[in-house]
Amino acid sequence: MRPKQTLVLGLILLVPVLAFLFLKSFGSNSFALRTYLPDRVDSTQIGEKWKRDTVFHQVADFILQSQSGRTTTQKDLNGSLYVASFFYTTCAGACPQMNNQLARVQEKFRHEPRVKLVSYTVDPVHDSAAVLERYSEQYGAIAGKWYFLTGNKSAIYQLATREFRLPPPTGEAPGLVHSQQLFLVDRDKHVRGIYDGTDTREIERLITEISILLYTYDHNKSGT
Repeated sequence: MRPKQTLVLGLILLVPVLAFLFLKSFGSNSFALRTYLPDRVDSTQIGEKWKRDTVFHQVADFILQSQSGRTTTQKDLNGSLYVASFFYTTCAGACPQMNNQLARVQEKFRHEPRVKLVSYTVDPVHDSAAVLERYSEQYGAIAGKWYFLTGNKSAIYQLATREFRLPPPTGEAPGLVHSQQLFLVDRDKHVRGIYDGTDTREIERLITEISILLYTYDHNKSGT
């Protein structure tokens, strides 16, 4: 075989090896998501040096009522990651857009039991369980997969502003909290992503980052 032919053959054989090494490196080094909502910085002494670690907020428990009329808490989400949102059923603008996008997310992960959606309604006066049941049917919400939750107005207000740190409502409806933001909450109750729920590109990023978390759970023995 001529030297030129040998060189070409060698390069052809080398390409898949280099591609494999690149993808392996990409997979091991790039599948990491940011954690949001820091609470504090703790310092610990290791030998003669001090190490500073950020402690991130964990979403607290709640007791609310789902569209089926069933009492629902964080325990119903144990072992799962979920996408949280805040809306109200009489909203005619961003809320329907956001819920249509969430329906896409549900469909993408229809057969993945570790992925759930939690939509908190912030207008409990109007959003009874019966209203929520009819509303959830418009978006094809799957029971046990996509929860539409309502309850005490003060409790939902605290959940929105304290746990997810949404700004307090102002203007014409100071007691009404809603947002276009979606929150990706991991199985340890840390917020790992924040997205514009009306932006298709942001939803694609959300879907990708859910997949990254699932990949991490499947391949990282530490489970983080």
